[in-house]
Amino acid sequence: MSHVKVELKKEDVVKLKEICKSFDNKGGELINVLHQAQTHFGYLPAEVQEIIAYELNIATAKVYGVVTFYSFFSMTPKGKHPISICTGTACYVRGAEKVVDEFKKLLNLNVGETTPDGKFSLGCLRCVGACGLAPVVLIGEKVYGRVSPAGVADILKEYE
Repeated sequence: MSHVKVELKKEDVVKLKEICKSFDNKGGELINVLHQAQTHFGYLPAEVQEIIAYELNIATAKVYGVVTFYSFFSMTPKGKHPISICTGTACYVRGAEKVVDEFKKLLNLNVGETTPDGKFSLGCLRCVGACGLAPVVLIGEKVYGRVSPAGVADILKEYE
C-alpha cells in the first residue's frame, strides 16, 4: 500500500496534543490515546502516529506496531459505510470467505480499501460475538446475520 502524505492542520495538531495531555502524556496510555485520536480523525495516518509517539516519548515503531496489531485501528480513512466481515471460526466455517469475495467483486475493492467515492470500505474482523448468526457482516453499527454470497447485492442496495 502506498503511503499518502497527510497534511495535518494546526488545530488538528493542537487537538492531538490535548488528547495526549488528557492521558498525562504517559506511554502506558497509548491505546487510549490512539482510540481518542481515531475517534477524532476517523483513522490514524503516519503523521498522527508520529505526533503521538513524540508527545508520549515512545518510539514511532512502537506506535505503528500497536496500530497494525489491533484490527480496530485503521491507517486508511474508512468509508461512510464501513463493511466489516467476521472471519472468526464459526463465520469462517460457514462460508465467510465466499461472502468476502462477493463484496470484493461487487465493490471492486480489496480488504483494507475504500471505494473512490468514499462510500464503502471493506474490512475483516475476528469475532463479533454473534456466532449463532454466522456468517456475520457489520455495516457501521448494523448487524447482518447468516449472510450468503447471493445476499450481498441486496445488502448493498440498502445503501444506494
